[in-house]
Amino acid sequence: MTVWDDLVGQDRVTAQLGAAARDADAYVTAAGRGEEPELSGSAMTHAWLFTGPPGSGRAEAARAFAAALQCVSPDRALGGQPGCGFCDGCHTALIGTHADVEVIRTDLLTIGVKETRDLVRRAQLSPAGGRWQVIVLEDADRLTEGAGNVLLKAVEEPAPRTVWLLCAPSIEDVLPTIRSRCRQLSLRTPPVAAVADALIRRDGIEPDVARAAAQATQGHLARARRLATDERARTRRLAVLRLPERLTDVGGCLRAAQELVDTAAEDAKQLAEELDEKETEELRAALGATDGKRMPRGTAGVMKDLEERQKRRATRAQRDALDLALTDLSAFYRDVLARQLGSTAGLAGGESAAAVERVAAAGGPARTLRRMEAILDCRRALDRNVAPLLAVEAMTMALR
Repeated sequence: MTVWDDLVGQDRVTAQLGAAARDADAYVTAAGRGEEPELSGSAMTHAWLFTGPPGSGRAEAARAFAAALQCVSPDRALGGQPGCGFCDGCHTALIGTHADVEVIRTDLLTIGVKETRDLVRRAQLSPAGGRWQVIVLEDADRLTEGAGNVLLKAVEEPAPRTVWLLCAPSIEDVLPTIRSRCRQLSLRTPPVAAVADALIRRDGIEPDVARAAAQATQGHLARARRLATDERARTRRLAVLRLPERLTDVGGCLRAAQELVDTAAEDAKQLAEELDEKETEELRAALGATDGKRMPRGTAGVMKDLEERQKRRATRAQRDALDLALTDLSAFYRDVLARQLGSTAGLAGGESAAAVERVAAAGGPARTLRRMEAILDCRRALDRNVAPLLAVEAMTMALR
């Protein structure tokens, strides 16, 4: 098993990153011998932008590359490929404990200037013990404009052995000045068969369940894994798939909208409460307020900052849960449209097959396209911070 094994259906990207990792290893090895190596014309560079649709594995690709850059396997000296997956460099980078690999991900709506400045300062340091100083920014699309400008100089002129790995859904989600200074890697949605195989091999999921989950999520590995292992996720998705046939009158539309928003809120709340409680207890322990002790003087502000951050994260989690439901709903109407056009390729099937047939028979392609546009309009409204219930009510009325 190597660091590349989690990149499902991304053979082209794996080959490019493997070549870059070999050049990076040669660069550091030459520097260790007192030579003056260069990366000019090399497959390796100091700034990368990983793009791809949800489920393509862009963050996984960045983390695997970070691990390969830190690989210290003896096989490298014998011409082996960096990224063995077993050495101390690979292992600690993959599990998140390597001192020279900083992985930045956020549950908040944006990444601000202050956080970015702190990150840029850390990026100027030399590697503490590893071969490279690697910064993985998994949510580069959430940088505010000010934060992007702060990051620009660091990406443009990084320290000699610092590598920036930025991840975003598309190149348009990153400032043009930043993306023009990065080598771009575009990942695709993995094939359904490859996702099913990964669930069977690595997660021990029954083949029938794995194939059904992979087909239902159309190649989104993380969602397929959750659908195959989480009963709550399957129940939520089933409720979403039943929604189109309930939209027969105004009352039904409004009730369905309320249920959709409430379900997303409940899902997000349950996930947030588990994480919030753990974070709060860890912070109290760090401040010396364990075993019923009162909080030390001067620490109220720290706790308040944590509470504010948790509230912002809860808002983001609810939006993400609602967006996931809208994605399932959009996939339903995509299957309806395919059926109306006489195609069965790519249909999710399973529990939605009968409903797809009924909805397809009750209308034509033009009507289905209008419904898909209504879902897209709802997602745009949510991105503009329109109140979720108002946005979803407008959508369900348009879906009648």
